Amino acid sequence: MKIVFVGPTLPDAQKIAGDAITVLPPAVQGDILSATERGAIAIGLVDGYFEQVAPVWHKEILYALTQGVQVFGAASMGALRAAECAPFGMTGIGEVYRQYAQCERVDDADVALIHGPAELGHLPLTLPLVNVDMTLRRLRDRQLLSAEAAAAIATAAAGIFYKERTWTAVVARARLTAGIDRSTLKDLLAAEFVDQKRIDALLLLSALHNAPNQRAVVAKYWKFNSTSMWKRLSGQPDASS
Repeated sequence: MKIVFVGPTLPDAQKIAGDAITVLPPAVQGDILSATERGAIAIGLVDGYFEQVAPVWHKEILYALTQGVQVFGAASMGALRAAECAPFGMTGIGEVYRQYAQCERVDDADVALIHGPAELGHLPLTLPLVNVDMTLRRLRDRQLLSAEAAAAIATAAAGIFYKERTWTAVVARARLTAGIDRSTLKDLLAAEFVDQKRIDALLLLSALHNAPNQRAVVAKYWKFNSTSMWKRLSGQPDASS
C-alpha cells in the first residue's frame, strides 16, 4: 500500500494518482504512525494541518523509517519534515525541499496558506510565499519585470501574514517606482504564476509510483528511542508511569 497525504497543494491528486496510490487528506499527528501500522510500504507527505491541531511529529516519521517504510516529502509540510529528517533516511523531493535543506529558506510559514474545505476542492484563498518568489524569479528571467520591482514585491509579500497574502495585498503594499500601473502588474503576476508547490507534489507522486512495492531494508546507523511521549502516542504501556 502506497499512501500520500495531500490537499490544497494538489487538489486533483485523486485523479492523477490512479489506483496504485491511496490519497488521504492533509496529515495530522498520528497519521503516519497509523499508516505504518496499517501496512504502508511507502508514504508521501505533501500537506499537513497545523495551528489548531498537532502537526505530523518527526518521531512517527522516524518510526516509519525503522520499519522499512519509504517516506517522501515535498512542497509544503512534506518539504519541511524532509529537510529535518533527511539525515535519518526521509527522501526530500523538489525545489521547495531543496531550498529548506540548503537553508536558503528557514521560515515554516513560507509554505503556508489558507484554503477552502475539501468539499470545495481545497480552493486556495491566499498565496504561499514560495510560489510568490518563484513567480518573481520567472518574471526576472524573462525580463518581464525589473530587478528593482521584483525586489519591492518580494519584500512586500514577505511582510504580509500568510492568511492575508494575496496578489491584491502584495501589489498594494509594494513600494514601486512611479509610473508602474498596479492593476497591470497584478494581472501580469497572476498570468505568470508559478505554482512550485504543485510542481513538487507531482514529482512526489511520480516517486511514489516508482518506489518498490515492498518495504526496504532498515538502516542501522541510528537507533529509534521509544520515549514516554512516543509510547503515549502509539498506545504502548509506559513503565515509568
